[in-house]
Amino acid sequence: MTSDAATPLRSDARRNRDQILRVAREIFAEQGLAVPMEEIARRAEVGVGTLYRRFPDRDALIRAVFRDSFRAVATEMRTALDEEPTAWDALVRIMRLSAQLRLSMRLHTYSPTVAAVVRADEESERFRRTAVDVLEQVMARAQAEGTLRTDVGVGDLSMLFVSVVHQTHNLTAEAARLAPGRVLAIMLDGLRAPAPDALPGRPLNRADLDAGFAG
Repeated sequence: MTSDAATPLRSDARRNRDQILRVAREIFAEQGLAVPMEEIARRAEVGVGTLYRRFPDRDALIRAVFRDSFRAVATEMRTALDEEPTAWDALVRIMRLSAQLRLSMRLHTYSPTVAAVVRADEESERFRRTAVDVLEQVMARAQAEGTLRTDVGVGDLSMLFVSVVHQTHNLTAEAARLAPGRVLAIMLDGLRAPAPDALPGRPLNRADLDAGFAG
C-alpha cells in the first residue's frame, strides 16, 4: 500500500495531510513542480519529516494532489448537475470551477512530467474518466434541452477549460483579475444555441481527449 493511499488517519494526521495537499496545489500552480519539498513543508507549517512520512517523494505528492483534484472536480460537477434547474445552468457552474481546474487542467496540459506521473496512476485516471463522464452527461442534457449548440463535443469543452484557467503572466494585476470572467462570458456566448454559424471541422470528442492524455 502506498503512503498516499486512503487509510484511516488520526484527526491531526488528516489535518496535516490535507494542509500539505492544499499548499502543494497552490505552489505547483503558482511556481511549477521544481519547488523544493522543504518549501512545501514550510508553507504547510509541518515538519519535513512529516511531509516525507506521508509522501516519500515528489511523484507520490503529485499523485495525491491530482487524485484529490480530479475527485473534487468530479464531485462538484455531479453536484452541479443535481442541483441546478437546467443543464445549461449546470454547465455554467462547472465552467466556473477554476480553483480546482487550474491545477488539474493547466499543469497536465503544460507539463510532460505531470502527465507521465498521472497517466501511470490508476486512481487518478479513474477520477479523470469520472469527471469526463459527468461532463458528457451535462452536455447531452444541455443539447437535448436546446441550450447548448450541437456541433461541440466534450473535447472542445475541455480545451475551453484550459483557456479559462490558464493565466497569462504578462497581464497587469487588474487585467489578470478581469480576464477569466470576461473570457468565460465570451466562451459561453459562443456555446449557446442556436449557433449563428457552424464551426469548422468536427467536434473534438472523448477519443481525442483520451488519445492526448495517453500521450
